[in-house]
Amino acid sequence: MTTREQYVVDEAGRPTAVLVPLDEWERIQEALEELGDIRAYDEAKRQHSDPVPFEQAMAEIDGDAGI
Repeated sequence: MTTREQYVVDEAGRPTAVLVPLDEWERIQEALEELGDIRAYDEAKRQHSDPVPFEQAMAEIDGDAGI
């Protein structure tokens, strides 16, 4: 990914912020969201759990599990 960032500097010339074009910022946000999904998937795979029937899982998601 190529970016066209601009730096905001303070009086001493130290970088304090970065300006990124909106379209690039949206791509960065999408990539971070995808990375979050991948990490959540990897974590779920590391945890052992017994399979749940589809109907039960849907009932739990809908809040109708009655558990």
